[in-house]
Amino acid sequence: MSDVSRETSAESPFSAYVAQLEVLSGVLATDAVERGLIGPREVPRLWERHILNCAVVSELLDPGHQQLADVGSGAGLPGLVLAIVRPDLQVTLIEPLARRTAFLTETVERLELSDRVEVMRGRAEDVRGRQFKYVTARAVAPLDRLVGWCLPLVGARGQILAMKGSRAQEEVEAAHGMLASNKLSAEIRLCGVGIVEPATTVVVVDKARSAMSGKGSDARNIPGGDDV
Repeated sequence: MSDVSRETSAESPFSAYVAQLEVLSGVLATDAVERGLIGPREVPRLWERHILNCAVVSELLDPGHQQLADVGSGAGLPGLVLAIVRPDLQVTLIEPLARRTAFLTETVERLELSDRVEVMRGRAEDVRGRQFKYVTARAVAPLDRLVGWCLPLVGARGQILAMKGSRAQEEVEAAHGMLASNKLSAEIRLCGVGIVEPATTVVVVDKARSAMSGKGSDARNIPGGDDV
């Protein structure tokens, strides 16, 4: 039995998606390593550190059909994982490098997700005339720059979900001026508490709110963890 099967028990919220997650894990451990998208040292902790770390972000997504864009998708983290564990999503993987988009296209076909997942070569700022309910990013850029790139892609009541590590609070504080000038709120959320250790840290930048307060949110005294 693979690591994914061992870790994904019957009680897991992702147990229904084990088969596809195993396929993705196998691709990341082989093709992604050979193409330089995943470091060889990451293979032993692919499930906990990468797949499950991304899957728990689904806690932040509303139920029902939603449009999600994953910026700087790289090896498909978190975009491909979210597409697997949330079959109601339409996902666009945005990645500027040709070798990575080739990998993503092949992997989408292998996972039989072509009807719901689109691969687009380019940067966030190259995408014109399209908006999404959610825009995700993992280890792409500091928050202030990331928000600047992603904001045009976010619909009127949409959110940017930026996966961050132990310096999330510092990034929120550094981006305060930029967020306030755009009338955005930013809240630090911990996903997968009791499922993955450490819990996944996500900065939720909300376009629906009128201002950033920084008070009354999870942004204070969050436990430290490895950077994503």
